[in-house]
Amino acid sequence: MKKKVVKAMRAVATDKKGMELVQVAILVAIAVVIGLIFRTQIQSFVDDVFSDLSSGKFS
Repeated sequence: MKKKVVKAMRAVATDKKGMELVQVAILVAIAVVIGLIFRTQIQSFVDDVFSDLSSGKFS
């Protein structure tokens, strides 16, 4: 019984199929956290860009 558990744990530890999904999930989580931290700066930047575009000031 113990050998089966150890063998199953090794199989899970060496399985690489889900690693890409985990990496993408971590990157998305980091992007969301950075977005939340710099939310006001990002919002200010986007507002400035759109106000310049709508007023015709491109420089």
